[in-house]
Amino acid sequence: MTLDLELCSRARLARDARFDGKFYIAVLTTRIYCRPICRSRTSQEKNVRYFPTAAAAAEAGYRPCLRCRPECSPGTAAWAGTKNTVSRALRLINESGLEEGGIEALAAHLGLGSRHLRRLFLRHLGASPRAVAQTRRLHFAKKLIDETALPMTQIAIAAGFGSVRRFNATVHKVYGRTPTELRARVMKKIASQPDNQYLFHLDYRPPYAWRAMLAALRAQATPGTECVADDAYRRTVTVNGVQGHLEVTLSEERHALEVRVNIEEPRSLFLLIERVRAMFDLDADWPTIERVLKADPALAPRVRAFPGMRVAGCWSGFELAVRAILTSHAAAARSSAAAGLSALPASPVGALIAVFGARVDFAPGLTHLFPPAEVLADADLQRAGLGKVQSLAVRTLARAVRDGRISFEKVADSDAVLRELAAIPGFMPMALEYVAMHALREPDAFPLQPDEVGRFLGLDEREAIERRTSAWRPWRAYAAV
Repeated sequence: MTLDLELCSRARLARDARFDGKFYIAVLTTRIYCRPICRSRTSQEKNVRYFPTAAAAAEAGYRPCLRCRPECSPGTAAWAGTKNTVSRALRLINESGLEEGGIEALAAHLGLGSRHLRRLFLRHLGASPRAVAQTRRLHFAKKLIDETALPMTQIAIAAGFGSVRRFNATVHKVYGRTPTELRARVMKKIASQPDNQYLFHLDYRPPYAWRAMLAALRAQATPGTECVADDAYRRTVTVNGVQGHLEVTLSEERHALEVRVNIEEPRSLFLLIERVRAMFDLDADWPTIERVLKADPALAPRVRAFPGMRVAGCWSGFELAVRAILTSHAAAARSSAAAGLSALPASPVGALIAVFGARVDFAPGLTHLFPPAEVLADADLQRAGLGKVQSLAVRTLARAVRDGRISFEKVADSDAVLRELAAIPGFMPMALEYVAMHALREPDAFPLQPDEVGRFLGLDEREAIERRTSAWRPWRAYAAV
C-alpha cells in the first residue's frame, strides 16, 4: 500500500475522523503509534512516520497509544471492495485469526503458498500475516481489559492467547505495563455489569446512516430471532453452541455503536464482535464509495440524501440463505395471487421458526433461536406450511451445510459458494446476488433486475444499462441500496 504523505499530514493535523483506520501515525520521539484522531499534542512533521496498518507500526517497534486506543479504530478500509488475495486473507484473519494451522493453513485455504502470502502482506500492508493476526488478537484483549470486568484468565482465553503467561508477557512487551496496571487506569470508567453481560464500543468512520441501517435490518428481520426498534437492533445468537442475545445502539457523539452482549461463554466474544462489525458494515470507506457513486447524475441526489449509507449484513449466512429461498418463493406466489392464480401465502419464515426453532425467553420479541442446519436437514418442513419446492430447496441447503459442502464461514471463494447455491433445486437466481450482498459481504453484488434499474435510469436497452452500472464498480451493492 502506498500512502499519500501529504494527504496523511493534512488528515493528521485536522484530526479528521474520516481517515480513522486508513493509516497510523508513529512518533519517533515517544516510539508510540496513534490514530489520526488522537488528541495528544501534535508532533512536528519531521518527528512522525506513517504506516498503513497498526500491525506495520507494531512491526517497526512502536507501541499503541493509551489515549486514542488504536484497538478501537475501524478496520482497514483500503481493501474493501476488492476480491484480491490480501482482502480475502484479512477477512479470514478477522473471523478466526490463525488459530487453526497457522499461516500454512491460511495460505492453503486461499490456494497459494505461505511464502507468497507473506510477500503479499509485506508489500501491501507492511506486516506479515502472523503480525496482523497477533495485533488483532492483542487489540481485542485490550478492549476486553478496558471495557469489561472479565478476569485476566478469561480475557487471555477469549482473545486467543495460548496461555495466561503468554498473554501477560505480550501485553507487557507492547504496552510497557501489565494487564492489571492497564485496567487500573480505567477501572473507575467500567460500569458495573451483571454476570455474563458485556458492553463494547465499536467505532466507525463518520458519517453513518443509522436510521437507514435500522430500516434495512427491519425489512429483512427474521421474526422471533430479531427485533428492530426505533433506536436499537436486538437478536438471539448461537456461537459455538452457546446461546445468548445482543443489542446494538448508536453512540453518535463517540462515532461508535454500543453493543451489549449477554452470553455465558466469553471465549465466543471475539467471533461475536467481528460478526457484528461485518453485519453493520463498520469498515466501509464512505468517502471513497461516495466519490464513485456521485459521479452518476441519477445517483448523486440519493447519495447526498443518505450520507454514510451502509450495506446491511446478516448474523448467519445459512439463516439468510433459507430466508432468501422462502421469501423469493413467497414473492412469486404473491405475483400469482395478484394475477388470481393462487392464494396469498402466510409468512413462511415465521412459520418455520415457530415449528423448528428452539424457544427462549431472553427479551421481548426474542422468542426463538433460528433452527440450525442439522435440524432442518431431515425435518418434515411441510409441518410449517412449506410447499414441496420450498421444502426440497431448504432441506437440500441444510444438508449441504451440515455435510460441509457449503459453508458461510471462512469463505475464501464467494463464487464457489454461489455456484453450489445455484445447483440447489428451487434456489432462484434472484436470490444468489441477495446472498452475495448480505451474507458473503460482496460490495459489488447487484441483486436488482435490469428492468428495475432501467426504469430508474430511464434506459430500455440492456447493453446501455450494463454500461451505466459498470461505472459503479466495485460499489454496486451500495448503489443498489
